Amino acid sequence: MGDNKKKISIASSCFNEEENLREFYDRAIKAISKLPQYAYEIIIADNRSTDGSRDILRRIASEDRNFKVILNANNFGPLRSGYNAFLQTSGDAAILMGSDLQEPPELIVDLVRKWEEGYQVVLGVKSRSKENPLMFILRRFYYWLLSKFSKMDRVIQNFNGFGLYDRRFMNALKKYNEPIPYFRNLVSEIGFRQAEIIYVQPKRKHGRSKHNFFTLYDVAMTGFVNHSLLPLRLSTFCGFCLAGVSLLVSLGYLVYKLLYWETFSLGIAPLTIGLFFLFSMQLIFIGIVGEYIGAILMQVKNYPLVIEDEKLNF
Repeated sequence: MGDNKKKISIASSCFNEEENLREFYDRAIKAISKLPQYAYEIIIADNRSTDGSRDILRRIASEDRNFKVILNANNFGPLRSGYNAFLQTSGDAAILMGSDLQEPPELIVDLVRKWEEGYQVVLGVKSRSKENPLMFILRRFYYWLLSKFSKMDRVIQNFNGFGLYDRRFMNALKKYNEPIPYFRNLVSEIGFRQAEIIYVQPKRKHGRSKHNFFTLYDVAMTGFVNHSLLPLRLSTFCGFCLAGVSLLVSLGYLVYKLLYWETFSLGIAPLTIGLFFLFSMQLIFIGIVGEYIGAILMQVKNYPLVIEDEKLNF
């Protein structure tokens, strides 16, 4: 390959994806072969897989010097691991995508073509998904909710980070020190000229998703905490409103008791219901405050994104 060729980088991460990795590589290489004017590199970070994923990655790395592997010392999660691999790309443009084939490698060609038109950021946006319909609806609701609460001017709907990013964008991204990055909102915040590629997310071909309720909750709360102060302000507003309502109700009860001292009985039911309601509201908003304190703690500790055990072909 000539040294004067521009380079396209592809970054991904994996955890127990032995059934998908070879197909992911083969399909990515087939797409890249349609772009002979570019050099390429593929970087995959492994989150300490317990199946045969590492053996497959080593085998591919021995066959292709442009296939680079980061073997993490532990499972640091898809957000941190993929982001770390993404930051280590060296191409004129970098593509971030999953290795589970739910973001078709064939779209690499479409992303590059759009980049050639002058767009610094080309986003892969899902028009629909063949995954669980309920999950897709919940995701769409979350994006809508985040767009209403976020301090960002624009929250990209149905976008999970899959896309192509120019080197100028990558240089700007490295200025952000995010121990737990919420990448999709960083894309909105950094800006640059953006285009979208619409695609249908296919059903997972092999294996099962590594995202459970807790990982999805973690991602969702990271989005809210990193890019919106509304939950905190909402707790303050609710506190003032509830305090005002409680004061008015108390005064009403006091006046009614003074007027009908002998006949009016306060009763235990309204007191019990009111106490349970107030306690539940307090617990909810203490939890919200705790999320923000946790985010501050991570920033203060300044943890690295991941700890790398070994690197191949770097």
